[in-house]
Amino acid sequence: MIDMSFDFTPFDELLRGHTGTPEEARADATAEAESLHARWHRGQALFEERDYRGAAIVLSALVADLEALQGPEVESRVSHGLADVRLLLARAYYHSAQLDHAIVAAEQVLAESPDDAYAHLLIGRALQRSGRGEQADGHLKLAELLGDYTL
Repeated sequence: MIDMSFDFTPFDELLRGHTGTPEEARADATAEAESLHARWHRGQALFEERDYRGAAIVLSALVADLEALQGPEVESRVSHGLADVRLLLARAYYHSAQLDHAIVAAEQVLAESPDDAYAHLLIGRALQRSGRGEQADGHLKLAELLGDYTL
């Protein structure tokens, strides 16, 4: 015999836990920001441990997630700027010999901060290592002028 009894749970109770209250939404946003912050610290720790490939994996996922956030949300939810994450990502790519990725990441830093001497230095060194010394000259000269890097 088939049980034909129905559950007549009120609609409000069905929604509870799914839509959440404004307080729950704020708690979720805080948890997400902490997660982003924890991932930033994990990427830094991997870089400091010289696990550059591991750092690049963590930081590239973090950059993708931060890019998905819109405008001022990034600054309000993360204590560091996207340029900082991208610069460390570029360094991780460089040290793990992923030179083309390092160049792209450093160029993204320059799109936000054209006077970032270290980003110019990274691009110049990555271009040199990949056998494109002529293309590197301009970036290396800018790194020397902007950041007082002696080459």
